[in-house]
Formats: sequence, C-alpha cells, structure tokens
Amino acid sequence: MARYRAMTDEALHAVAEAVRQVQTERAIAAGDLDAVVANAFEIGFGRDGLGVDPWIEGNLVVCPGAIVTKSRTNHRCRFVSVDDVWVWDSGLLLREDKRSTPGGDGRTNVGFRAVALVALVDGTTIDIVSGRARASGHAVEHVLSIEVRAGELIEVSQRNVAAANMR
Repeated sequence: MARYRAMTDEALHAVAEAVRQVQTERAIAAGDLDAVVANAFEIGFGRDGLGVDPWIEGNLVVCPGAIVTKSRTNHRCRFVSVDDVWVWDSGLLLREDKRSTPGGDGRTNVGFRAVALVALVDGTTIDIVSGRARASGHAVEHVLSIEVRAGELIEVSQRNVAAANMR
C-alpha cells in the first residue's frame, strides 16, 4: 500500500486505467456472450415486463432494461446507468441486444426489452432507474444505486422520487 501512496496522481490514474482495461479484457474472454444474453432474456424480466435488478455472471454484470407502452402517451420503463451515463453510452458496455415486445392489439403493451453486458470492474456505480411517462411528461419514480465492490454488487442507496422533484 505504501508503494501506491508514494505514486503521483497521474501514475495512480494510469494504474487504475490499466486495471480497468485488464478486467474488461477478462470479461470478454471469459464467457459465451451469446449464452449469457439468451439466458438473460429468459430470466431477466419480471411479470410487469420490466427488467429485474442487474446480477453478476462470471466477469460480467448483466443489466436488463425495458419499456412497456400502455398507450400513445403512457409507458413504464426501467433502465440502467453506469458511472452516471446510460448503459448504452458506457465505456464498459461489451454488448447490448434488443428485442421488440409486440402487444395483443399492436398498440398497448408494446415496447422492447434489452440486455446489456457490462464488464465487472470494481468501483463501478450502477443506478437502476424506473420511470413512467404520461400525457404530462416523463418522470423518474424510483432509483436503486449499487456499486461493484470486491467483485460483488452492493446496494448503496434507494430513493423514491417525489412528484415535486420530477420536473
């Protein structure tokens, strides 16, 4: 530890980036991504059609997300952000697959499901954001925040977003 404390900030940043790169490479090399994605589409969505909380599979964090449309102006959704950017924009994203979910009449309960695979990197923060859109606009309803610590997902906070704070 003393060796790291003696390093300059620049050197510490370089070490952290090297560790992040190695963890990303190991995540890619470790598994059959097709099988992980296929399994995630089978088990990664609740009865409400929205994604369940992310989980770890090997060196990957599996992040399901979805949107379920009730009408032209009403939908529910749940997606993940990684280190304060949406998962689809994350530098840790290894793969994302999307599938349409057609509804019974073609207009309601339609939407899509997505599975994102993210490299398991210690220190990564993940927010699971649940929201709803109505004619009055889109609103965040709930946020669950987790962090990768020692290769595990640890809940760090949970908050309901009050209507007054949604605008």
